[in-house]
This record gives sequence, structure tokens and C-alpha cells, in this order.
Amino acid sequence: MNTLTIHPTAVVDPEAEVAPDVEIGPYAVIEGAVKIGRGTKIWPHAYLAAPLEIGEEVQIHVGAIVGHLHQALREPQAGGVRVGDRAIIREYATIHRASAAGAWTMIGEEALLMGFSHVAHDCAIGRRVIVANGTLIAGHVAIEERAVISGHVAVHQFVRIGTLAMVGGLSRVNKDVPPYFLVKGDSEIWSINSVGLKRAGLSDETRNKIREAYRLLYRAGLNTTQALKAILALKDLPPEVRHLVSFVQASRRGICRHHIRQPEEANFLDAEDEDVV
Repeated sequence: MNTLTIHPTAVVDPEAEVAPDVEIGPYAVIEGAVKIGRGTKIWPHAYLAAPLEIGEEVQIHVGAIVGHLHQALREPQAGGVRVGDRAIIREYATIHRASAAGAWTMIGEEALLMGFSHVAHDCAIGRRVIVANGTLIAGHVAIEERAVISGHVAVHQFVRIGTLAMVGGLSRVNKDVPPYFLVKGDSEIWSINSVGLKRAGLSDETRNKIREAYRLLYRAGLNTTQALKAILALKDLPPEVRHLVSFVQASRRGICRHHIRQPEEANFLDAEDEDVV
């Protein structure tokens, strides 16, 4: 039989809707009409505030803050947060509510937000996205599924990061990151995310098409419009490459520029050229 476990020191609002097998640890605070799905565990000292909807089997670790007031100026504090099933929110991570009535900051299913990471108002974090320790994601950012954001990255507001992209640690991202590519440093594309694509189970043929699209977009001396036209002219385009084209076409901020290799980087092993574990 399912048993709801609430530590005596926890504070749970009478308006909260808590599934019968949820576990809420010491000194956790559940404020307002928060909805918490079955199998979810709330660790000690976490703070959850409505409007907030938490899916099933979610983990919210020590000191995490989910649904607190956003930091946007001169905007109403009316939106909320939705957290998908099996998401993991680690120690002291913060997720702020959306800035407009009826809007939601979204955390996708099976996403992992590591310790001290921050997701600001009106963000949409996709399914199985990983955000590593100390990374700061500003408002209105959209990150598509299975992207990986490494530690202590700063992501500018309104940026988009595509499916299976990877952002290297300590990077600054102020332009859109196309799907399947690797960004390092100051918003620069270095290669395709070869290891990530292989681990995601993409076929050799699909990875080769993505590699060719990358070459046309960044290494063929074409402008963006010319490159997209050339990519679409390729035969037997897989859905992944069509998604890449659509992503770039929809960019309002523009996409990250390509890294220009310096002489001292001549021996750098590029993930585009060889798979590296």
C-alpha cells in the first residue's frame, strides 16, 4: 500500500495536492496549491511554491528552490513552473516561475539539473537535457531534448540550444546553438558533437549527413542562406538534418560563429574527424 511520508518539521500548505506515496523530508516547505505526482521525493530544506506542477517520480534534492518569484523587472509574478516525470533537481538548484499569467517555466521529462544551477523565468528545458553544476540559464531560453550544458556556463536570454548539442564548460552562449554541434568558449562552434550523436544511437549514415551539413554551414565559404540551400539540395536527407535547417531558419539571434583555429591548435583532435570517448 502506498504511504505518504511527511516529516514532522516539513511545512505543507493545506491547498497542496500531494500523491499518496510522496516523501517530503525535514524542513521542506510546500507553499500554495502545489501539485506533486506519485513517487516523488522532496529532500530536506527544499522550497516549492505554487503555481507549480510536479510530475511523477521526480527528485528534488537538498535546498532546491522551485517556483520562487522570478527576477524580471516590471512584470507580473503570475506564471508558474511545470516539472516533467522523472526529472532530477539537485542540491540548491533554482527554478523561477514564468513572468506572465498562464505562462510556465518548463522542465522536461528526465531532465537533470545539477547542483547550484539556475533556470530563470519562461525557460523551456527539453526532455533528457543535462545542465551541469553552476550553470546559469537566463530568461526565455529554449533548450531542445538531450542537449548537454557543461559546468559554469552562462546562457544569454532568448538563446536557443538545439537537440543533442553540447556546450563545453565555462562557455558563454549569446547566440543560438544549432542541433548536433559542439560549442566551446565564447559562443564558437568547434565541431559536430560526434560522441554525443554516436551515444544517442544515430546511424553512421545520419551522422555523415550531419557532418556534411556542418561542412556546408561552416567550412565551405558560404553565407547562411547559401549553406542552407546547399544542404537542402543533398540527397536522402534524414529528419535530423531537416530539423537542423529548420532550427537555423527560425533563428532570430543568429547562430554561433565558427571557431578559427590558431597555429598552436594544429594538433587538436577534432570530434568532427574522429570519435573520442
